[in-house]
Amino acid sequence: MNWRPADTTDVPAIRRFLSRHVQTSMFPLANLREYGLGGTSPRALSAWVLGDDPWAVFAITNEGMVLPQCPDCSDADLLAAIDLIRGRPLFGIAAEATQARRIMQLAGWAGRPATLNSDEPGFTLDLTQLVVPDTTGATLEPLGGFNGDITEEWRRDYLIEAMDFAPDRARKQARKDYVTYLDLNSHRVLVVDGQPVAMTGFNARLPDVVQIGGVYTPPKLRGRGYARLAVSLHLLEANASGVSRAVLFAASNSAARAYMAIGFKPAGQFSLILFKNPKDPA
Repeated sequence: MNWRPADTTDVPAIRRFLSRHVQTSMFPLANLREYGLGGTSPRALSAWVLGDDPWAVFAITNEGMVLPQCPDCSDADLLAAIDLIRGRPLFGIAAEATQARRIMQLAGWAGRPATLNSDEPGFTLDLTQLVVPDTTGATLEPLGGFNGDITEEWRRDYLIEAMDFAPDRARKQARKDYVTYLDLNSHRVLVVDGQPVAMTGFNARLPDVVQIGGVYTPPKLRGRGYARLAVSLHLLEANASGVSRAVLFAASNSAARAYMAIGFKPAGQFSLILFKNPKDPA
C-alpha cells in the first residue's frame, strides 16, 4: 500500500486515528487543530496517510519537525515515508520512542548532531485524580501580566539547560516561543508572596486533553515544590474549562517525582530529538 497526501477531507479521520493514540499524538493533533494542513505557519503540517480510513500518519511541520504515528508500519512503509520528506529542512522528531528510533535508524539520521536526543518516560493523569499541594500565598497568572524580560530569560535558560541550545540560538528561539505563548495564552507564571517563582505551560492543547511542557523553576528556587504547584494550579484552570486529561513526558527523575506527587501515572516512552543544524535537509 502506498502513502497518499492528506487533504482537508482527511482531517476528521486523521483526528480519530491520532486520538486513539493520544498519549503520543498530542503534537500532531494540536498542530492540526491550530494551524491545519498546508498552511504557511512554521507549525502547519504536511501529512501522508496509509489507508482510506487511515491506520498510519506521517507528518512534518513547515519548520521540519517530524511527527509520525505509525505503530503498525513495516520498515518498507517507513522508508517510503522518509523518502517523501527528503530535501526538506529537518528540525527534529517527536514520537513514541520505538517508532522514533526505527525512523532515525532507517533514515540514516542516527549520527546527525543533535542538541537533544532522549527517550523520556511518559505520564498521564485523569484530572479527577489531581492532587493539589498547599496553595497558601500562591497565585497563577498569565504570561502577559509580567515584564516579558523575566519569562523570556527563563525560557532561554530552559533551552540551554534542558535542550543544550547554544546561547545565541536559545536567545532567538526564546523570543519566538514567548510571542507564541502570548498568542496562544498557553503559559502561566506562579507567583508566591508577590514574587514570580516558576513557569508552566501547555505545549499542545485539545478541548479535552492538554500536554504539559516547558515547566521551569530558576535554580536558586528549586526544591521548594514550585513546579508541582504551578502545574497543578494550571490543570485546575484547564479542568474548569472542560479538560479531563493531562499527558506529559518527563526530562529528569526529579521532574518525574514532582509529577507523580500530584497524581500522574507512568504511560510509555516518548522520544524527543532536536537537531543541531535545523536547516540541514532530511
